[in-house]
Amino acid sequence: MTTKTAARRPAQAAAGARQTPAPPPAGDRRRRRITDQASAYGFLLGGLICFALFSWYPAIRAVVISFQKYTPGSSAEWVGTANFTRVLHDPEFSAAWRNTLTFTLLALLIGFAIPFVLALVLNELRHAKAFFRVVVYLPVMIPPVVSALLWKWFYDPGAGLANETLRFLHLPTSNWTNGTGTALVSLVIVATWANMGGTVLIYLAALQSIPGELYEAAELDGANLLQRVRHVTIPQTRFVVLMLMLLQIIATMQVFTEPFVITGGGPENATVTVLYLIYKYAFLYNDFGGACALSVMLLVLLGIFSAVYLRLTRSGEDG
Repeated sequence: MTTKTAARRPAQAAAGARQTPAPPPAGDRRRRRITDQASAYGFLLGGLICFALFSWYPAIRAVVISFQKYTPGSSAEWVGTANFTRVLHDPEFSAAWRNTLTFTLLALLIGFAIPFVLALVLNELRHAKAFFRVVVYLPVMIPPVVSALLWKWFYDPGAGLANETLRFLHLPTSNWTNGTGTALVSLVIVATWANMGGTVLIYLAALQSIPGELYEAAELDGANLLQRVRHVTIPQTRFVVLMLMLLQIIATMQVFTEPFVITGGGPENATVTVLYLIYKYAFLYNDFGGACALSVMLLVLLGIFSAVYLRLTRSGEDG
């Protein structure tokens, strides 16, 4: 009897171990789910309030003011599309858009390829990777105004480091930001240097996520470095490249700090951009209706461009 009881106990223990606990009642599960969602929305509420106060409300308010004659401290007067008509007939309007589009194109030609090449070089390094990543990212940590003032001294036609270097090398000097033909290119160089650090690190993260077997297979097939970049690296990082290109175009279309600090829109309006013209309307001409009208134009243009760009890239991926 004692032997049978002892033999039965392990079997009973094993049966008890196999038993799964009963699921909680449906009411408890629903209550827990509601509590989790309420907590999530509670944490999200702070971000939504910040966006509403500092992004959505100013954007909606700017659209309203673009149809009004508005001066701070006085009542607004509805004028319809008069602000848009006045802005369109401004002689600086066409120059600002031409300079902005030229700046964007030059930024794509100069500032889009350099970060990708730097990321490729950093990805191939075997030593001191962390050091060079810090060096590349360092300009991003410098305040934009400080960076612009540094380059303003660098471009000084008299005692600036750029011309001093050219004199040391017995090369002809340049007017840099004082010449109508070189001012915009000089600003593109400044913007590229100041903002490429983050782009390089994003590219580097994308490159490190590419499986090494793809490069090994390409090497076995006899592909050289350029062929590996063309047939392996670029296709594998295509999504990141397209997204960063969109973000760069949107950012360069809103360039302001470099023209404002370094050139003041000159020489001869050669570096007046759309955002700088918005600043002039609002704070120099005290014409907030015109400034908001120009802002709405820029918003609509960037919105349409972003929608078309995303549609085309998505169609290319689906095809």
